[in-house]
Amino acid sequence: MTKLSIAGILIAGIMIVSCGSKEEKKVENTVPSVQPTKIGELKIAYYDQDSLKLNFKYYKEQDAIVTKKQIALQKELETRGARIQADYNSFMKRAQNNELSQVESEGIQANLQNQQLEFEKYQQEAGARLEKETMDKLETIGNKIDKFSEKYCKLHNIDILMIHAKGGQFNYINPKMNVTKEFTAFLNQNQEQIEKEMGKK
Repeated sequence: MTKLSIAGILIAGIMIVSCGSKEEKKVENTVPSVQPTKIGELKIAYYDQDSLKLNFKYYKEQDAIVTKKQIALQKELETRGARIQADYNSFMKRAQNNELSQVESEGIQANLQNQQLEFEKYQQEAGARLEKETMDKLETIGNKIDKFSEKYCKLHNIDILMIHAKGGQFNYINPKMNVTKEFTAFLNQNQEQIEKEMGKK
């Protein structure tokens, strides 16, 4: 059914309601008029992406590595930032006590400005490197999951293996089609081969 025909039906429905008796309260029909589509003998299953991330051991290991690096970078940035702040506080105290000549004051201010610029540059570059490393890991892991999903489907004669994720295209899928637990177990059982193919020593 096209968008135009859907719009026409909605308009017609509004016209019918408006033309009816005001005293009668119409109850909307919640039964869909969509005709069922026969898919023959296709065997369709799905896995929940969020659950897989929580239970796929290799994914959790890589996620822990990235998280550890993120925490380390955050601490390093906090330490550098605190050092610059301490230098600034010292300068302000000396300036307020008239302990600095104009030349000394200008020199310290220039140094503080350079420290701030270097800090911002390092923050951007280090953050970008870590983000790229994270994205590369996710892409590589995703590719391996795709490869092993093909093996899993061939092993169990599954024609279509879908990914179900929060905010995805599927609002509801019959839980009987859920193979998340089994597929995750399959990935964990093949973790050694996955690590080998990804070059992990």
